[in-house]
Amino acid sequence: MHLVLARVDGGLTATPLTDAGAPDGQPTRLAESALRAFVAAHDGPGVRWVWSDTARWYPAVLAAGGRVARCVDLRLGHRLLRSALATRGSALAEAPVSAWDAAAAPEARPAPATQASLFDDDLFTVAAADDDLDPVAELRAQLDAVAGATEPGALRLLLAAESAGALVAAEIKHAGLPWRSDVHEQLLADALGPRVPYGVRPRKLEELAVVLRQRLDDPELNPDSPADVLRSLRRAGLVVDSTRKWELERLEHPAIEPLLEYKRLYRLLTANGWTWLDEWVQDGRFHPEYVVGGVVTGRWAANGGGALQLPKQVRGAVVADPGWELVVADAAQLEPRVLAAMSGDTDMAAAGDGQDLYDGVVASGAVQTRQQAKMAMLGAMYGATQGEGGRFVPRLARAFPRALDLVEQAARAGERGEPVTTRLGRTSPVPEQSWFEARNRAYSVDGAPAMQRAVESRARSWGRFTRNFVVQGTAAEWALSWMGGLRTRLAARTDGPVTAGPHMVFFVHDELVVHAPAADAEWVAEQVRAAAVDAGRIMFGGFPVTFPLTVAVVRSYDQAK
Repeated sequence: MHLVLARVDGGLTATPLTDAGAPDGQPTRLAESALRAFVAAHDGPGVRWVWSDTARWYPAVLAAGGRVARCVDLRLGHRLLRSALATRGSALAEAPVSAWDAAAAPEARPAPATQASLFDDDLFTVAAADDDLDPVAELRAQLDAVAGATEPGALRLLLAAESAGALVAAEIKHAGLPWRSDVHEQLLADALGPRVPYGVRPRKLEELAVVLRQRLDDPELNPDSPADVLRSLRRAGLVVDSTRKWELERLEHPAIEPLLEYKRLYRLLTANGWTWLDEWVQDGRFHPEYVVGGVVTGRWAANGGGALQLPKQVRGAVVADPGWELVVADAAQLEPRVLAAMSGDTDMAAAGDGQDLYDGVVASGAVQTRQQAKMAMLGAMYGATQGEGGRFVPRLARAFPRALDLVEQAARAGERGEPVTTRLGRTSPVPEQSWFEARNRAYSVDGAPAMQRAVESRARSWGRFTRNFVVQGTAAEWALSWMGGLRTRLAARTDGPVTAGPHMVFFVHDELVVHAPAADAEWVAEQVRAAAVDAGRIMFGGFPVTFPLTVAVVRSYDQAK
């Protein structure tokens, strides 16, 4: 049964519908303050709560000590189904732009024509008020779109996984990651010197700045300015195009070592320094604000706080509560294993069966070292044609033709401006109309070789995007299935609020952290592994691929690796 929640006339309504969207009783009116009790009285194995946006509805339930087992997040579903290749021609896909599109529209869409765009934060905003949305009509439209889809089963899994992810994200934010501010303060003091007001350079950074000015013979150098540093390096006779770490490390000059150290400490100060600590850690918790499906491939993004990039320098401040432990789980070589499974490449799957996949690639004879195997695999998934990755990709293609053919076919589709899909049906965007118009002009009678080279370069960039979209997007679906399954297992352990028993407190792409009572920690570790097995079965059926995890039970996050 679906229970559709909506805000109307200053109150709430709960409308019961069957799984097919037909009426199943009369709507119930209730006050906002009665939501927690209503949820507790009606939640159960056969109930799906339906609402416009989990991030807007669920926090009130959590704050009141409640939780729900399953939900339908209409905002996330609308976005998926409007663009899905499997639902083209449906009434939902063909409908005029509505308030639901405004609610699900990206606040800043990244340009997906480059590989880097796969990792941009694509944050979404709810631009329309709930009162402008009709959740009952939207649910029925989504159910009809899925029922008429070319792959309805896969889409149902995708929608369920996305909605489960929204519940996980809300629960993580509610619970928060245990954080010792005193430990963080000491880590910053050790690295930077005593605390200073905002805008004042800490002592150790100032000491390094003095050294840099001396060694570059530039008394006015501002090491916080990349443009200043680049100009100073060039004046010192160094041939350099940027201040990126990998480029600086190739140079030999007395200023390089202190410059790299300055960049490392400056990054710590700006990303997780005292300002971050004051803003993001309250009552001994860091509350990450995730954006479910915030990246075009389905990966999560973060709405401030750097939740997807906590550096090792501050992980020592993540300390479990007294009597509790942190269970940290990391999926090994997730994307290559996903590629093996979705392509049906049994040889690549066998290479990772019970061992490090890159070691298995070496054992296959494709390459000679683990590093070569890793570079070749990354080159295959990201479209490298030069460097170490590009050099070894042909060897990988001969050893694992089915896997490499899948990403090659995805790349060719992208170069033609066609969409590609993940395992469960998330569909990539296609280029804007101007992209196609430029291609047509380049190959018209008025086209010139320079125009053709330009459009071919853009086509290759889009091909690199679609090449990785199918893999990264499917890996994101596996991670959603993993988290959703683990959430169900953990919830069965404890009645009452989410934080009363083991609960997830952090997530980064293929890594999970669970905060658990010490007595439950080993049980949680078993559930984490079992949920990974379940996720592989949900995504790929009986295909013989394994998703091994590194699982550690620790007191502080830095002890996990």
